[in-house]
Amino acid sequence: MLGSWLWILGMGFFVGQILGRLGMPPLVGMILVGILLQEVLSSELLAAAGDLRLVAVTIILMKAGLGLDREKLAQQGSVALRLGFLPAACEALAVALLSRWILGLDWATGLLLGCVIGAESPAVIVPGMLRLKSLGWGVAKGIPDAILTGSALSDVLLLLGFSLLLSFLGQGSPEGLRLFGLELSPLQWLPFQVGMEILLGVAIGYLGARLLVALLVQQNWTRNSTQEVLLAACLALGLVLASQVWPYFSGYPAVMALGFFLVQLDGPLARRLRLGFDALWTVAEIVLFVLLGASLDLQVLGSLLLPGLLLLTLSLLLGRGLGWWLSTVGSNWNWRERLFLLPGNMAKATVQAAIGGIPLAQGIPGGETILAIAALSILATAPLGAWLTQVFAPRLLEKGEVDPTKVGSQGKVSFLAAVDTSPLAEAVLRKAADLARRLDGEVIVLHVTDEPQGKRVEQLRQLAQRLLADIRHEFCLASGPLAETIVGLAQERQVTDIVMGKRGQRGWEQVLLGSTSQAVLETSPIPVILVEEEEFGKARIDTPTA
Repeated sequence: MLGSWLWILGMGFFVGQILGRLGMPPLVGMILVGILLQEVLSSELLAAAGDLRLVAVTIILMKAGLGLDREKLAQQGSVALRLGFLPAACEALAVALLSRWILGLDWATGLLLGCVIGAESPAVIVPGMLRLKSLGWGVAKGIPDAILTGSALSDVLLLLGFSLLLSFLGQGSPEGLRLFGLELSPLQWLPFQVGMEILLGVAIGYLGARLLVALLVQQNWTRNSTQEVLLAACLALGLVLASQVWPYFSGYPAVMALGFFLVQLDGPLARRLRLGFDALWTVAEIVLFVLLGASLDLQVLGSLLLPGLLLLTLSLLLGRGLGWWLSTVGSNWNWRERLFLLPGNMAKATVQAAIGGIPLAQGIPGGETILAIAALSILATAPLGAWLTQVFAPRLLEKGEVDPTKVGSQGKVSFLAAVDTSPLAEAVLRKAADLARRLDGEVIVLHVTDEPQGKRVEQLRQLAQRLLADIRHEFCLASGPLAETIVGLAQERQVTDIVMGKRGQRGWEQVLLGSTSQAVLETSPIPVILVEEEEFGKARIDTPTA
């Protein structure tokens, strides 16, 4: 079994990265790896695939909740709620109707397929929308947040419908229920059941968020962010498992609400958890999509290729297109922003990978067809949706001001340590090294000089190598005006902060000689961290004797 894990994580990562460098979503490469490993993976691992898919869905829903912005959602009013119901519901109904004609499925099985296909992919949509938020595209009207909320709600609703339809098809229809003296059929009771499970799920998610804040912030039960992420992940997964034992609430909206309310209750904690769940997803994503590929029947997929593509295209344009139009009626979105919903909200991946194989595993007639169409929907829409989202966002959306408190950090953290050959250089390097270790960042050491071959320069290079031995760093030499050269290189390399020293000059010296640190502060658009000479007066570099 350990060998199977090695194949999944190793090959899944590298093949995914290769396709990512070719401009395609890495998940496509992971699915291909699963197809290639069908005869290699152990039966024990494949038997546990359902539990592993559940963990992956829990992580991505937590990421979605932690990425929501309450202010932008309130600004959108009912648009986000309509996006959470109408596009997915219209597409699911379109799939059910079209599958009777194209695939020959009965109404119940077609609706089951519609619940699988109509769900949107957090694996593609969440990273894409969070990236747009970090760049500012559509943030003024809260478009990325509306899409995030809508996709999460639609997944919850369709997962509920999927579970109820599985019960109807696999175990027979449940008995009718009485409400206020009225006898309700299972289909009539369905809206009440869905509403009750969602409301209770949101309430339980709120209580879970309060519990986490009490344990992690007020009582300090943890010592580092890793332990915080561990407890939060256990609570999120526990909510999903509890909903299976106590089926009066849905664990999926509970997990999403848990992340959402954490942002409102304690922003710093939510930010740390956001970074931690991003790290968890890098592993869960590989496992989820490799296992999907390992479950595919290639013969069934090949036989359904053309009719499946026809079904997906018609249901997307007719069903989801109608839902998009209805969702944005009366909103302040212009026609370009409405058109952006086509690429921004079309991708299928996570939910299809998580539930596409369940009907087949439970012996539902047509289960192989549902699994094949689910896989085909991923291969067709995930690469297209991910690519079109980033291509059309600058063309269709307006760029607004980014709120740094509502987005995760993008890319590697890096620091520019500007040093000379004075005793203050060691203090600057130690400060940059400390920041880089705390944030897992990189350091660029810059020395501006007209004598690049001098002995002091070589000594400075050796000092940097000694103090930054455990940190990825680069030693750079440049010539030119000090402040202009420092700011120019910092902008060119897109560093996070500039770290430099500040000498304790007296007032008349400041006036006569000026200050490089002051010039950098006044001209740099990048934050500057100053190390005072008085604080590190004993720091020095040994200079060669004459």
